[in-house]
Parts: sequence; structure tokens; C-alpha cells
Amino acid sequence: MLWVLRFSGFFSAAMVMIVLSPSLQSFPPAEAIRSSHLDSYLRFPSQHSVDRFSFRQATIFRNAGECGSSDGDTGVCNPSLVHVAITLDVDYLRGSIAAVHSILQHSVCPESIFFHFLVSDAGLESLVRSTFPQLKFKVYYFDPDIVRNLISTSVRQALEQPLNYARNYLADLLEPCVRRVIYLDSDLVVVDDIAKLWATSLGSRTIGAPEYCHANFTKYFTARFWSDGRFSGLFNRRKPCYFNTGVMVIDLVKWRRFGYTKRIERWMEIQKINRIYELGSLPPFLLVFAGRVAPIEHRWNQHGLGGDNVRGSCRDLHPGPVSLLHWSGSGKPWLRLDSKRPCPLDALWAPYDLYGHPQ
Repeated sequence: MLWVLRFSGFFSAAMVMIVLSPSLQSFPPAEAIRSSHLDSYLRFPSQHSVDRFSFRQATIFRNAGECGSSDGDTGVCNPSLVHVAITLDVDYLRGSIAAVHSILQHSVCPESIFFHFLVSDAGLESLVRSTFPQLKFKVYYFDPDIVRNLISTSVRQALEQPLNYARNYLADLLEPCVRRVIYLDSDLVVVDDIAKLWATSLGSRTIGAPEYCHANFTKYFTARFWSDGRFSGLFNRRKPCYFNTGVMVIDLVKWRRFGYTKRIERWMEIQKINRIYELGSLPPFLLVFAGRVAPIEHRWNQHGLGGDNVRGSCRDLHPGPVSLLHWSGSGKPWLRLDSKRPCPLDALWAPYDLYGHPQ
């Protein structure tokens, strides 16, 4: 428990930095399709009931004085915006709402954040708007059929959900004027100003993420992969390191230019025939980008807090400063808190939880 006491000072200081921002404009869901190429991405299905969810309305956060005026262009193409993409999955909705809440709380200029919500269920837009009534956001429907035939079985059923693969299609889903985006998983909270992550230089790279070069890279692929030179030879001229795809800064201009969606899909097709990995949507990203990632400080993804992918055991923080806490793995903080069997770190997620009616 000593690490909790050490972290509490940082957590308290971060909370003191919270500032309130002027009203955030609400945006309608994605418009009708502009081209037949995107028809399958944004066509909403029939209404899916989300009646069982109830979230308290969040505080309206206002900009600090140094943020400047919000007058003028407030649309999605405003070049001053910070763009954040998060999925809204019914099973992880509580986590997504907490993630948004944490980002707003710790942002100096929250009115400059534009959220892009990727969904496979209709009806979630109104829930977001009632929880964050002045939030800048758009909702994009991702058709599960886009990837259903490309997905292979994984070590955990949750990793097989089609919406996990929506990150592969951000360059197609988001408006062409959006040149960069931060992609975040639903099982995390941000305890620092996300504008710092946004300012990361990618140099010539397409994506940036915290890398973990001490990790055993071979375990992310099967013995068949490593024994077949057609596959393992891919890394001969690269120095691949593991990175977690739950926190990425993506240059969408480069992604579109070099067609990375098709490259990822190709590896998923190969996987269906050859079974070269076991771990959901992560390995195709490693195949395409490992060794070609702009490194970001580890503070921006203190991952693995959900334990391993089977048992979800409790984990401690990695050494060093913390800007983002990520419950990757099978154990999710809201489930453990509800079951009255939380891990110590789950208490750091709880302040951002908006689930339920006011007491």
C-alpha cells in the first residue's frame, strides 16, 4: 500500500489543477455519407436499448484564462482542436464515460477538445449528451460486419468484439480535415492535461505510443509465425518493441497516404489461414508498426492494471511518473468495485465514475 500513499500526493495535486471551462458546443452525429466508399461505416442500425444505464450529469468545465477566446470557428475542422477518439461499447460504457470525465477534469483548455465516439449501437448519443450536455463531440457508427469475417478467436472473448477493431478505420471514419487524433481505450483515466500528449512530435512516423522494449516480443506471436521465414523475416531490418494500442497518437494524413488500414486487414486475412497470433487486435498493429513507432513517455500509459488476460490479478504501478492509468487486462475497476473485491488501484478510478443517480 506504500505506492498508494506515494501516488496520493500526485493525485491530490492533479485534482487541484482542475479548471472550469466556458460552455462546450454540442455537435450532431456524423452527417449522411458523402461517398459510397464510406457507406458501410456510418449507416446506423436499429435502436439498441440502453435504458439500463443512468449517469449523473458532469460538471461544466471552463477554460483557464490562458486558453484564449472560443469565438470564431468551432467546427470539427478548427485547427486549434485536440481530437480524441474513444469507442462507446455497451459493456464498457461506464469506463468510457469515466475516461471522458477524467480528460475534462485535468484539461486546462477543455473547450478545445473534440471527442469522436465510435459506436456499434444506436441510442448512445443522447446518453452522452445528457451526461455532458455541452460537450463537443460526434458519433460515428462502425458496422461490425466490416471486420466480422476477419476476426479470429482470441485468448479472451472480449478481445474478439468488432468494435475493438474500429481504431483500424479512424482515417476513413473521421472527416478528412482531421489530420491527427489521440486514440484511447475505454478502461483508462487521464490524470494530466491531454494537450501535453497531443503536442507529442511524431517526426516521420505515423503513430506514437509508449514502447516497452524489455518485454518479450516473441510471446505476441505463435511458434508457427517464428518458424516461418515468410513471417518472422518481416522484422529482420527492424528493432521491434511491444507497444499497447490503447493509447496512440496517430497522424491520419500519413495513415491515409500509405494505406495502413489495408495493410492491417491483410495480416488479419493471413491470420485466418495460418494462426500466427492469439491476442485480438494488437498483433496486426505490431506487424505493421513495431520498430517504426515514435516513442512517447511511459507516464502516458501505465498499463496492465487489469492484470493478465485470464485471471485479472491486482497489479502495482510501474516506476516513474503517471499521467494516464490504464486497466488493460481482464480486470476492470467498475466490476471489481461493484463486487466489493477491488484492487488497491481501483480507488484511483472511482472519482471519475458517473454511473448511477445522485445520492
